[in-house]
Amino acid sequence: MVGIAALVVAIGLGSWAWKYSLLPGSYNVMDYGEPDYGGGHVPSAGHARHAGVSVADLHGPAGRPDLRFRLVAKRARVRLPSGKEVDALTFDGTVPGPVLRARRGDLVEVTLFNRDVEPGVTIHWHGVDVPNAEDGVAGVTQDAVPPGGSYTYRFRAEQTGTFWYHSHESSSSQVARGLFGAFVIEPREPAADPVVDIPVVAHELDGTETLSGRDGVSRKTVAPGTTVRLRLVNTDNAPKPFVLSGSPFRVTAIDGTDLNRPGPIGDHPTLRVAAGGRYDVELAMPTTPVALRVDGTSAALVLSPEGGAAVPEDAAGADFDPLGYGEPMAEPFDASSAFDRQFTLTVGRKPGFLDGHPGMQWTLNGGIYPDVPMLMVEPGDLVKLTLVNGTSSVHPMHLHGHHALVLSRDGQPATGSPWWMDTLDVEPGSRYEVAFRADNPGLWMEHCHNLNHAAAGLTMHLAYVGVATPFVTGGDAHNHPE
Repeated sequence: MVGIAALVVAIGLGSWAWKYSLLPGSYNVMDYGEPDYGGGHVPSAGHARHAGVSVADLHGPAGRPDLRFRLVAKRARVRLPSGKEVDALTFDGTVPGPVLRARRGDLVEVTLFNRDVEPGVTIHWHGVDVPNAEDGVAGVTQDAVPPGGSYTYRFRAEQTGTFWYHSHESSSSQVARGLFGAFVIEPREPAADPVVDIPVVAHELDGTETLSGRDGVSRKTVAPGTTVRLRLVNTDNAPKPFVLSGSPFRVTAIDGTDLNRPGPIGDHPTLRVAAGGRYDVELAMPTTPVALRVDGTSAALVLSPEGGAAVPEDAAGADFDPLGYGEPMAEPFDASSAFDRQFTLTVGRKPGFLDGHPGMQWTLNGGIYPDVPMLMVEPGDLVKLTLVNGTSSVHPMHLHGHHALVLSRDGQPATGSPWWMDTLDVEPGSRYEVAFRADNPGLWMEHCHNLNHAAAGLTMHLAYVGVATPFVTGGDAHNHPE
């Protein structure tokens, strides 16, 4: 009898857990999650989930744009240089989409047209700290653009550096199939000396590694003595191991932010770029070939004076570590600052149900989505965020709308150049402390940029007190941000 009773209780608890996990056909993301104020000020009215400023009103500035772009999302059959053909999702018929370039201070206007991509498309400006209504997250900051529809994004390019854009509607499948491209914001004034500037967008398309849409080896002629800037963009779900051989070089920027006094590197380290992350590297072109390759694949870019050189066979070295690279400099805050709010996010895994589906589920602070924390801040707050990975997988954690300063890793303080990032690989068993200023009001996603992990529940939000969204997500709404 005791065994039968225990079985009945177990079945009852399992049924309750299954039913509790079910999401409605459509829902507001602010209806779920437990507000966490990080030990800081709690407004007297508490967390007003559906009152206050609407994210739909947090648009970019009006006025005549300095730059206008038009991007058409459409299905297309893409042919790689090897001859392989792929049924892809594209911007303007290519994978990746066109490289968009602006200068700092430009008012940028981008109109997205969706020709035939179901159930819809958006554009998220990855790493660009745009106003919240321009962030392009379906069901959070806008509705997905259906086939035949359009949407216009407007923002001022306040940063400089290497960024990228991609759909944030059904992103785990749409990005994999090709809806992405590079976005470069250059300084207001051009460089005094000419620079060969090459965005290198790495992506595994239908099982084939590509660099800027080309599989195999690509070649480019560069005159000796020319300054070369390679902008490395990882659009995949896992760290990308780039190896640059044939010349000393410097890592000059990470995630769109320049490093301070970066030193020369000459031992062919592995530049392990986080999923969604970017590295800028610079070199002076020698008289001999230089090769950038994705280690372990046939994808490579070879630069040479004559344009036809073979790929150098240098072995990959140890991983490059930004924590102590470059030289320190004063920043508005550091590890010793007085923080207004302090949060901890621990990624874990446990058996349970995700929207009725049983299995080993990702967790945030022990909760399975949507039972995850919502980090609450107010404008001007100085925020410390501790990221802990209690799993055996790498998690590239990406915070929308903000850049954070890395303070420490596993208790070791950052000692090199200030390392500002928007996408951080949190390795298995590791612990990072980062900090940022809450200076961009809105409702912002914080999620793993292994988009398959995000689609499986490894996502949450940073919310400013008094900001709410009128948009809903879910199947009935045709909004699926991950």
